[in-house]
Amino acid sequence: MSAYEPVIGLEVHAQLKTASKIFCSCSTAFGREPNSNTCPVCTGMPGVLPVLNKRAVEFGAKMALAVECRVNPRSIFARKNYFYPDLPKGYQISQYEEPLAEFGRLSISMGEAIKEVGITRIHMEEDAGKSLHGTGDRTSYVDLNRTGVPLLEIVSEPDMRSPEEAVAYLKALRAILVYLDICDGNMEEGSFRCDANISLRPQGQEAFGTRTELKNLNSFRHVQRALEYEIARQEDILDDGDAVVQETRLFDVDKGVTRSMRGKEEAHDYRYFPDPDLVPLCLDESWLTTWGAELPELPEAKRRRFLDDYELSLDDAQTLTGERELAEYFEAVVAAGASAKAAANWMLTEMLREIREAGLAPGEVCFRPEQLAALLDLIEKQTISRKIAKDIYPEIFREGLDPEQYVQDKGLVQISDTSALEAVVQEVIDENPAEVEAYQGGKKKLVGFFVGQVMRKTQGQANPKLVNELLAKRLDS
Repeated sequence: MSAYEPVIGLEVHAQLKTASKIFCSCSTAFGREPNSNTCPVCTGMPGVLPVLNKRAVEFGAKMALAVECRVNPRSIFARKNYFYPDLPKGYQISQYEEPLAEFGRLSISMGEAIKEVGITRIHMEEDAGKSLHGTGDRTSYVDLNRTGVPLLEIVSEPDMRSPEEAVAYLKALRAILVYLDICDGNMEEGSFRCDANISLRPQGQEAFGTRTELKNLNSFRHVQRALEYEIARQEDILDDGDAVVQETRLFDVDKGVTRSMRGKEEAHDYRYFPDPDLVPLCLDESWLTTWGAELPELPEAKRRRFLDDYELSLDDAQTLTGERELAEYFEAVVAAGASAKAAANWMLTEMLREIREAGLAPGEVCFRPEQLAALLDLIEKQTISRKIAKDIYPEIFREGLDPEQYVQDKGLVQISDTSALEAVVQEVIDENPAEVEAYQGGKKKLVGFFVGQVMRKTQGQANPKLVNELLAKRLDS
């Protein structure tokens, strides 16, 4: 056991799924030509005035309500002042002293245990641009398409005590954002990214140690690796009797190490002050009532319902509810007549494998839930064997084919005729006298060999249960 306890807090930036930017009408579409989604407002031209996007406010309030935050009836937009090439105004419009919402909580599952992580604040802000660094000509470029894209910054309390808890918190937070349909959660495109604050303190000590900040972690795996490395680095420093330096560090993905970027800024370094171009944001209570009523069933509630209503295992329920579209697909399969257990088993093995290999999201699958229910029914009725179902699934999944029609067209209906199978079983026994003698001499595991031979002769169409029964009858007599 380590002599130190990690103390971890996370700052998550979630890009909101609005069609336009937070203070102008420019498109937020990803992947456009550099500097094409821009206007005088988001590029900071003199004399222009920002106009707040109401849909961004709605999305922010819904997230706050989902994690039980207190939504402040009055919040203030402030200017966060710093210089960087991708910040054309020389300041970022954000919120500081009076944010949109405060004092929330999020429950995360760590195996059978449930841990509660406090949420300090949720505030709205605009994104900065993106610096692009050339390799050959040592030139850097700036793309301002992302400038002004609406973000939610969600700041946790320093309640996490391991990289695993941090990753569980991030996954739970991302799931809520996606369930609410206010953020696509795409970490590769930067629409869900994280800064982590990490410090160590001796076991049993209440006071926090000196923290470092890890910037722009854009995958769950990177968060895990960066925190693990930083914990080990700080342990070595403390064991040597030295002091950890408060600073901002970057994670080198290729080498798996963190590197110093700059000294850690404090709030006063940014010289926050209320933005004179924006009036205070005052939320009508009726708006909050309406938005609260529109919240969907959230992941934690859905997980509990899956455990109670469908009697799934905890791991299965957590996986199925991790993505809203996956949970909805599962319930549609069950509504189409499949048993919950059969649907869960198939989706968590065969379906997820095909989704990963095809690089799809659950909502992009063309094999409809009722088609999967029909396939499971064919197995249940022993029209086809499970092996045949697994063999044909990749093709019918990719093409969205009707499984019943496919089975009929390909002549794959399972052979369950006793007299027909008795002949094949006898043929296999006659062809393998040495194996028969060994089986009858006590090597009972050879039954698998005989089953395989029968399946080979019937091209996998024999009813496995009936084959086993007939083999046992012949071999044991």
